[in-house]
Amino acid sequence: MDFNNKNITVMGLGLLGRGTGLIKYLLSQGARLTVTDLKSKKMLAPSIKEVQNFYSKLKQEGKNIHKMKFILGEHRLEDFKTADFIFKTAGVPLDSIYIEEARKNEIPVLMDDALFGLESPCPVIGVTGTRGKTTTATLIYELLKETRKKVYLAGNIKGMATLPLVRKIKKDDLAVLELSSWQLQGWEDLKISPHVAVVTNIFSDHMNYYKNDFKKYLNDKAAIFKNQTKKDFLILNKNCIQSKMFAKMAKGKVIWFSAEDVPKNWKVKIVGKHNLENIAAAMAVGRLFKIPSSKIKKIVESFVGVPGRLQFIKEKNGARYYNDTTSTMPEATIAALSSLGEKAKNIILIAGGTDKNLDFKNLAQSIKNHTKGVVLLNGTATEKISQALRESGYSSPLVISKNMKEAVGSAKGMAEKGDIVLFSPASTSFGMFKNEYDRGEHFEKEISALK
Repeated sequence: MDFNNKNITVMGLGLLGRGTGLIKYLLSQGARLTVTDLKSKKMLAPSIKEVQNFYSKLKQEGKNIHKMKFILGEHRLEDFKTADFIFKTAGVPLDSIYIEEARKNEIPVLMDDALFGLESPCPVIGVTGTRGKTTTATLIYELLKETRKKVYLAGNIKGMATLPLVRKIKKDDLAVLELSSWQLQGWEDLKISPHVAVVTNIFSDHMNYYKNDFKKYLNDKAAIFKNQTKKDFLILNKNCIQSKMFAKMAKGKVIWFSAEDVPKNWKVKIVGKHNLENIAAAMAVGRLFKIPSSKIKKIVESFVGVPGRLQFIKEKNGARYYNDTTSTMPEATIAALSSLGEKAKNIILIAGGTDKNLDFKNLAQSIKNHTKGVVLLNGTATEKISQALRESGYSSPLVISKNMKEAVGSAKGMAEKGDIVLFSPASTSFGMFKNEYDRGEHFEKEISALK
């Protein structure tokens, strides 16, 4: 797709690097850019600086590029009326009046990962699900390297835009994309799906965004396979209720996986039944691409997981500290508690944050079964978790902390030799932190500072 001299509005600069990557690509293609974001100039300062430095670099190289325009702290309807293209980033509201304005004026609305999917000359392996996307996609990436093809990992990955890969990807390469429900909206708009679609599991999530309409969430997730053909493949979790419905809708060949597919004698480093399911999903892709079982075993046994997902940080005074910052929903924290709960009630849980209109009843029961104390960070989810704990009859210590330093200090005070301090928030990071990665970095910083 030719973007040279085209007027493009990019809706969402962000702080995770995907927005800046897209903008740098469009700049290098000669586009005339208007970048608009609801965040302030001060909040977006690191991203703005990165883009401006890239702009200066292109100028110094003598490239014929157009000046950018930043509209920050607001969106303006005028920027969505006359553009040649609109690029929206993940998380734009379903009922956005700005996207509606663009479509009313018959302006194409594109998304980074989906446009890559349309233009990619090589097969795409897409991975979605409520939990386990990053772990599964990363392990698939490691396995597919055994095909001796050039393999790329992109999508919902911090610091990386996907579309720029079209400049270097070749027909015989492979692309593994982690895809959120929001990103999959772009695939549905273009009526495309990956050649291989993997769905790790489906739980209720992001109900604040979907306004408690689970069907809309399911519909976005289903975009990963809805436009497949019978030459494509859909890999589904045998133990997920929604998988049965997805299988009935499938046009491609359905391949099932379950935690039982992982041989019990394998020395797996990542813990928990949920991670066995993630491994099994990746193994199914490995077998599809004819990777020998001996190679699959070797790679699985050497895989240590990804940062921020039940990541062991250090042992201090006999207590082990784990960073599970990417657990942004109750089910993820339940899985973490079950995975680490080797002994009865030897976990001190640090949780809490911003609510996504989710139910914390089951989490409260899991906390009651596995923890000797709970520290909650301030936020709307914290109020709901506290209420659920009271209703469950939870009677162990419960502390509310106003910041991460205070939370870690309280957890350390409860911990004894042989205990586990688990940071698994069960909620989002909005308000107190820039994002979930920033939240995890704050946790690790405070752990490093412990005496």
